[in-house]
Amino acid sequence: MKRNRYRTSALVIVLLVPALLLACNAGGTIKEPAVAGAFYPADKQVLSTMVNDFLSKAAATPVEGRLIALIAPHAGYEYSGQVAAYSYNHLKERTIDTVILIGPSHHFPFLGASVYTQGRMRTPFGVVSINEKMAASLLNEKAGVTFNPAAFEKEHSLEVQLPFLQTSTKDFTIVPILIGQPTRESFDHLSRSLTSILKQHKNAIIIASTDLSHYHDYSTAKAMDSKVIDAVSRMAPGDLEKLLSSGTGEMCGGFPVLLTMMVAQQLGATHGELYNYANSGDVTNDKARVVGYAAMGLYQGKLTSRERMELLALAKKTVASYVNNGSTPEYAGHVPRLMAQGATFVTIKRNNMLRGCIGNIQPNMPLYRSVITNAVSASSRDPRFRAMTREELKDMEIEVTVLSPLEPLQNTGDIRIGTHGILLVKGMNSGVFLPQVPVENNWDLTTYLEQVSLKAGLPKDAWKDAQLYTFTADIIK
Repeated sequence: MKRNRYRTSALVIVLLVPALLLACNAGGTIKEPAVAGAFYPADKQVLSTMVNDFLSKAAATPVEGRLIALIAPHAGYEYSGQVAAYSYNHLKERTIDTVILIGPSHHFPFLGASVYTQGRMRTPFGVVSINEKMAASLLNEKAGVTFNPAAFEKEHSLEVQLPFLQTSTKDFTIVPILIGQPTRESFDHLSRSLTSILKQHKNAIIIASTDLSHYHDYSTAKAMDSKVIDAVSRMAPGDLEKLLSSGTGEMCGGFPVLLTMMVAQQLGATHGELYNYANSGDVTNDKARVVGYAAMGLYQGKLTSRERMELLALAKKTVASYVNNGSTPEYAGHVPRLMAQGATFVTIKRNNMLRGCIGNIQPNMPLYRSVITNAVSASSRDPRFRAMTREELKDMEIEVTVLSPLEPLQNTGDIRIGTHGILLVKGMNSGVFLPQVPVENNWDLTTYLEQVSLKAGLPKDAWKDAQLYTFTADIIK
């Protein structure tokens, strides 16, 4: 399903020499297209008509929240071009000047990742410049992240994204990254580096290139793809990794998508949105062996009033159920945002006095499950208090605090009382306070830092050489 009828005589000539042609000119090296005429038309006018037709038919339904990353397919345009257009129509939601393209290497096996760091890349629409400074900053030979031009010779996963970008976005540069067989070092290095870059460059975005299941019958493909799409929508990279490793889900760009999800999560992404799904059987009507395609966006979104009240009601219902009969309620809702991974604390008070507070710092379970788990723990497993009794239920007050991702803190002067919660880690000791705690206790910044040190079981000045993280929170009460 990868090639199509757009093979031209010009392509035949190109294929007589290596597809990676580096032509020296005044503007530096230029990588010539490898699959123009095969995956998409080589003729500029034909290509323009096709891409604009795809975009005109791809309705971009507005999505609440800030777009952080896109996922787009990379097959021949006649198969996946219409699906890809749904992703590119959402670029108007952001002002973009740099696109970090991450895709799989289909033809050249290697360990780690290859970042294209020099010159420009050509399509029938013209050349696109590499953001050389940003690309070079990602290189780390020890981590297996290098510039290996051979990996890009015949590769199509990034090239097919360029005509859509050139049509949808103006005045942008790219950072092309191909993932081979990633090592833990290469994955961790890119995750940290890209997160740091994107925090500093607010007009940059990641686009992950992937197709879904390959060569199953139509119904099997849809079932497999729905599981993968669900994991991405819930921002659950752990669940996605399990699907891919077990073979119950497929993505040829699985590692690029996992990397993109990890980075997006650190940038505050809360959920994924499916724009469009189809497979090659929808185009060819041959449903015996199909390839799946999805267009998706990863967003940072705020909880709606309805979602906030649903979480609060769930916490109250859980505490009452567990204290009364030792059971927890089943979550019967299907609100996508509450199914997404999240980190929460549940706080119980009586007569304005703390009665229990337990939570999780990392978003390692669905938001609704985090609330249920922490509501049980706050009512019955906080080591500072005995388990709640039925008599205490009638006058309890409950807060649900939804946490943002942790941010490593470099300067304690950046902490804003009432806005930032603190996590302190030193050796095996750790302590955490929610943003509302220093306000409720009238602490200044120094007292705040001393108290979190003491909570970690350390001397009050331990914060001076401990690792500190901050986070913000949505407090529901």
